[in-house]
Amino acid sequence: MAKSQLNVSIVHNTSKKLEISQEKIKYKRISKRKKTFSSNYKKNLSNLTESIFPLPWTIWPYEAKILVVLIGIWSILGICILGSASWWVASREMGNWAYFLKKQIIWTIPGISLFYFVLNTNIRDLLKFSRIIFFILFFLIFLTNITGITVNGSSRWLVLGNLRLQPSELIKPFLILEASNLFAHWNLIKNDKKLISIFSFGLLILLILKQPNLSTASLTGILFWVMGLCGGVKLSSLCSFASLGFITGCISIINNEYQKLRVTSFINPWEDQQGSGFQLVQSLLAIGSGGLFGQGFGLSIQKLQYLPFMYTDFIFAIFAEEFGLLGCTLFLGFLTVFSYITLRITLKCRNNYTKLVSIGCGVLLIGQSIMHIAVAIGSMPTTGLPLPFISYGGNSLIASFFIAGMLLRCSLESTGFIGMISTRKNLN
Repeated sequence: MAKSQLNVSIVHNTSKKLEISQEKIKYKRISKRKKTFSSNYKKNLSNLTESIFPLPWTIWPYEAKILVVLIGIWSILGICILGSASWWVASREMGNWAYFLKKQIIWTIPGISLFYFVLNTNIRDLLKFSRIIFFILFFLIFLTNITGITVNGSSRWLVLGNLRLQPSELIKPFLILEASNLFAHWNLIKNDKKLISIFSFGLLILLILKQPNLSTASLTGILFWVMGLCGGVKLSSLCSFASLGFITGCISIINNEYQKLRVTSFINPWEDQQGSGFQLVQSLLAIGSGGLFGQGFGLSIQKLQYLPFMYTDFIFAIFAEEFGLLGCTLFLGFLTVFSYITLRITLKCRNNYTKLVSIGCGVLLIGQSIMHIAVAIGSMPTTGLPLPFISYGGNSLIASFFIAGMLLRCSLESTGFIGMISTRKNLN
């Protein structure tokens, strides 16, 4: 009896051991499949990122990684602020509270597509075809002074069916590229070519002034001046050009009553609160009522059609009212970080072309933002200059994405790996 019980227990233990060993084999097979799937997934993901981006994410410089995050934050923040600033006027005038928000999101799609195209295009290739597009947009700016539609005293837009083009916004990325072509090897260029290029730039500024568009003309002049300084142009020559530009701007203000009123109202907007100083007064009231912490997101009072152009030229005033001094300080800190990253990218660039392109991108994005804020707080005459990625407008948004794409491309090219990887792909 004892032997039979012993045999039964031995058989039972043996079968149990067989079951455990089978479970172990099954577990090993499952874990092996999981590891194979995980490795294949990671491999496919890395192959996908390599095919989408010019460099694998792992070897991107940290400036490029931070820049991508900053651009994403800036564009998402812009959508949120625009939605808050425009919903009231959109519901009253368009019958749909999301009218301007939807159009901006639609414009974001070609903007991101252009950003991706520029990110995957060599800067030298952009420099090759930039001149053709530059002169096409140059001609369109000339046409705005003849056949352009006039809004609030300025002829800045061309209407092509349902599409409204603002060539003075679209030309901004190509101003950077053309200025880089000129100033990258300034001392090696013949004098006649220098004169032709400077004459074309000067004529462009005059055409923009003729619209009149003093803010964009000033920003264009500042861009050329800074890039010329970084490109090795003599300081005496730059000072002469700056003086000439200042005199030209003064003549434009004297000859245009529209601009003259804006300058005089900027000096003392409270003198004519219901007339020429109305915009600036309402903007200052919006900023002042924000206090330390703001009224809260979506709770601005001035956007209830008290402040004109609250979703374009004065959108920063709505931001300041809703987020207060703290929000404005954080936004200025954001611009400071963006400027620092741009400077780091510029210092790491490997040739004069990419250095000047990155400088120009920083000047336009940061300089235009500062000028917009200066207008809103009354430190500059009231002018129609959008806040990049935030103000409503498809032309401005597309130009901003193009410029951001060029800046990111300059950072990737500073690694020196792009040519090596493309050669390796061709060999494989």
